[in-house]
Amino acid sequence: MKISCKQFELELKHPFSIAKFTRTSTPLLLIKLDYEGFTGYGEASMVPYMGESHTTAAAFLAKVDFNRFQHPFDFAEIHTYLNEIEKGNPAVKAAIDIALNDLNGKILNQTCALIYGADKNKMPITSYTLGIDTPEVLKEKVADAKGFKVLKIKLGRDNDKELIQTIRSVSNLPLYVDANQGWSDRKQAIDMCYWLHDQGVLLIEQPMDKNNLDGNAWLTERSPIPIIADEAVQRIGDMETLKGAYHGINIKLMKSAGMYEAHQMILKARSFGMKVLIGCMSETSIATLAGAALAPLCDWADLDGPFLTVNNPFEQPKFEDGKYILNDLPGLGLVGGEGLFKEPTS
Repeated sequence: MKISCKQFELELKHPFSIAKFTRTSTPLLLIKLDYEGFTGYGEASMVPYMGESHTTAAAFLAKVDFNRFQHPFDFAEIHTYLNEIEKGNPAVKAAIDIALNDLNGKILNQTCALIYGADKNKMPITSYTLGIDTPEVLKEKVADAKGFKVLKIKLGRDNDKELIQTIRSVSNLPLYVDANQGWSDRKQAIDMCYWLHDQGVLLIEQPMDKNNLDGNAWLTERSPIPIIADEAVQRIGDMETLKGAYHGINIKLMKSAGMYEAHQMILKARSFGMKVLIGCMSETSIATLAGAALAPLCDWADLDGPFLTVNNPFEQPKFEDGKYILNDLPGLGLVGGEGLFKEPTS
């Protein structure tokens, strides 16, 4: 098996602000795996606050023996192997996993969605995320969300109501809210939950600090809106303590180390009676299509990466009536990007 890598800087359409961070681009590592005449593509989106970089990704890949990956791929064994090499590094592990899943689908001549038992006709609508910003820019972002049926707004500062009211001045679309651990007072938080319910908010991600299990559980017991764990859950091992503390979990492939473990997390969440939101980082069509392949198994989707960026090197996934429309091409169904991995000519 041969691996090719491409460093890439994904530029955002607008500066992206959450409760504690602002950024204008995201470093990516795109990988291509060639195996017996088939090619699979993967992606590591390395948002700075997660601690991964081109340097850490290259160091990890140098330790991986790709020759041990033989078809039929044993994804459980592969994940065990990658985790034994080094702890952490979920994004670069996700790149390997996604590329192998793309390869697997092409070898089997099946879509990744079909392989995971996901009915593409049951695709949930996906939200369009609005970072924290001034009222004027926030209105511009709402205008950019043409074709979307639900908006997601980042909260967690001292002007949460103003942000919601700004959106409501120009849009009546249902809302998802992500507080990014920005709330600390239980009484104020539950009051905000009821106010947001009246504003048409359908779910709230990570209202309080991820380490404040009791506080989040207290909200979950009383909130009229589903409370979803985000920062509190990355890998499947984080889920054991969350049962009863949240109504559901947000799964991101860049945190779960790829599609295989994300699918295992979906199954575990269902066994706990929890709902599932599948989300994303700033991503190209590679990781977006990987997430979309699992989305029909989830209750909600927030897979808007390609719509928030300006230099996606691949064709935008088909999107109609607020939902992704998966094609029937084997693997991820990725289109475009020709020449991306070609060596520069002298």
